[in-house]
Amino acid sequence: MNVLALVGRVWQRVESNAAIEEVVEMAVDPFKRVPVKEQEASERAHNFKEVCLGYNIEEAKLEASRCLDCKNPRCVNGCPVGIDIPGFIRQLKEGNVKDAYGVITEYSALPAICGRVCPQESQCEKYCVRGIKGDAVSIGKLERFTADWARENDIKPEKTAKKNGKKVAVIGSGPAGLTCAGELAKAGCEVTIFEALHKAGGVLVYGIPEFRLPKDEVVEKEVENVKNLGVTIKTDYVIGKSITIDELMDEGCFDAVFVGSGAGLPRFMGIPGELANGVFSANEYLTRNNLMKAFDDSYDTVIHPGKNVVVVGGGNVAMDAARTALRLGAKVTVVYRRGEEELPARKEEVGHAKEEGIIFDLLRNPVSIITDENNWVKGVKVIKMELGEPDESGRRSPIPVEGSEYEIECDTVIMALGTSPNPLISTTTPGLDTNRRGCLVADEETGMTTKKGVFAGGDAVTGAATVILAMGAGKTAAKGILKYLEEK
Repeated sequence: MNVLALVGRVWQRVESNAAIEEVVEMAVDPFKRVPVKEQEASERAHNFKEVCLGYNIEEAKLEASRCLDCKNPRCVNGCPVGIDIPGFIRQLKEGNVKDAYGVITEYSALPAICGRVCPQESQCEKYCVRGIKGDAVSIGKLERFTADWARENDIKPEKTAKKNGKKVAVIGSGPAGLTCAGELAKAGCEVTIFEALHKAGGVLVYGIPEFRLPKDEVVEKEVENVKNLGVTIKTDYVIGKSITIDELMDEGCFDAVFVGSGAGLPRFMGIPGELANGVFSANEYLTRNNLMKAFDDSYDTVIHPGKNVVVVGGGNVAMDAARTALRLGAKVTVVYRRGEEELPARKEEVGHAKEEGIIFDLLRNPVSIITDENNWVKGVKVIKMELGEPDESGRRSPIPVEGSEYEIECDTVIMALGTSPNPLISTTTPGLDTNRRGCLVADEETGMTTKKGVFAGGDAVTGAATVILAMGAGKTAAKGILKYLEEK
């Protein structure tokens, strides 16, 4: 019998909190994490409700009790925003959820989001000492529980003290922009975020599906928390068109600018047939479904769901596109040029996709898209691959197997091959340099770009990466901006 089943049975027989805590202490296996409830795969494959249901207070306390409260907490070094992980878990052990939330929000503006979508297994949990001889502590699930509890109980992050008289413009309201804005506001700056879309949140609202990250319940509330710190958010502002960075600094009287505009320009393979009807970038497909609510029949957003969909790519965006197409009614095949061990997507997301019935056709690479007489997709021609020597990234390079081509029948192809920054800001801002990939050049320690007073971070600098890395860059840039403003 597992821990939760045992606790659940005894729970019905005891009434005092002391008795319950005693049972819990005896029942928990310190080497195994407390399992988290999820929707059944057969059900969730047909809806857009959140897959992971999260811990309740009893489960959270059980899992928190596994933390060793290390004197040298390696988990903190694995967190890009440096959360005091033992500190908030220590509060959870005692049932002090409000205090746990206070600890987290000293370091992170978006805990409910991070607890859901950040790859903890390759960051904080990777360094958890518990993980040496068993399961690492479920730090992400505990962070999510804490933030959800705070939201449900209307607990808000504490506001800053007095204003310092400095004005900062933030371009983009994704994770980098929101984090930078929140840190600056807490330090007393007057911060205005300029967002190109009609809704704040950046990739959090247009890129990540509802079943992984609920928009109204989670993202909108986290954005409100940032606004409650005193941050102003202006939507429908396309910097480089509506107004330029130079105009912000000269006419808007901003003392500094942070560019956190993300990487929304999709990449394609450049193969024959790629311009056919029925070929989409994952960005467009997900934006139509997530931001513009194509999955909801009460919206008029047009989307081509497809009946037989091929998704090209193996990252988290590919998993999001594949699982979205499945929920829209398609049979879905993921085509990726490397093997399962090399899939860059989170193992949790790959596992969920497989459970839901998505087919993985690995060590395969498209060479052309086959069309009918009306230029609609009717198939993909792929070639088998084998792995050779590692490339500069450390992954083994895929090599085509001559004469192994075959066709996969489909009516829709979604390209999930990564993204790069839109060049609009860099081409309208003299003195703002980019590298060969079109990313802004910025100092790793301060976030300062090649243009005085302009800072940058997140995907606009690195290319497409994770939410938490973008947040870390936003936090780093906020420190750089504050130092710059002090010395100005």
